Amino acid sequence: MKLRSYLMLSLLFTGLICLSCKNAEDTEKAASDDAEIRLEDHSEYDNVQAAISDYLLGLYEVDSTKIDKSVDTTLRKVGYYFDGDNNVYRDNLEMTFEQLSSLAARWNKEGNRVDDESPRKIEIYDILDKTASAKLTAEWGVDYFHLAKVNDQWKIMNVIWQSHPK
Repeated sequence: MKLRSYLMLSLLFTGLICLSCKNAEDTEKAASDDAEIRLEDHSEYDNVQAAISDYLLGLYEVDSTKIDKSVDTTLRKVGYYFDGDNNVYRDNLEMTFEQLSSLAARWNKEGNRVDDESPRKIEIYDILDKTASAKLTAEWGVDYFHLAKVNDQWKIMNVIWQSHPK
């Protein structure tokens, strides 16, 4: 009788372990399925992309109003420009919101800095409720962005950039 009780308890315990393992596998698969949701399907994807596009077009099209629309006034921007004459990077070039807006109003004023072949590649890495991160490859180089949703509008808060790699 004792042996039968031990066998029954062993079978019951084994069954519970197997059931627990199956539930863990199902939970892991569900989490994996959630991770496979495409970033492009996020409800804010187009809005984040629009903020970065406005930044790019503000400079390409000499339209500082697009900078004003997409960039927060507390912008922190720092960059690394490659000085081809001296074959070195100029480090930690800082720019404020006002300086960026002013640059947009003049950077391509002659219309000779960009053309139809100029890079315009936007890559969004992550979007949460209030923050997002992205990368832009443009004529001048590569910009990495931190964005925040401020008053229901996506704004670029931080930019770190460098000239195209040499």
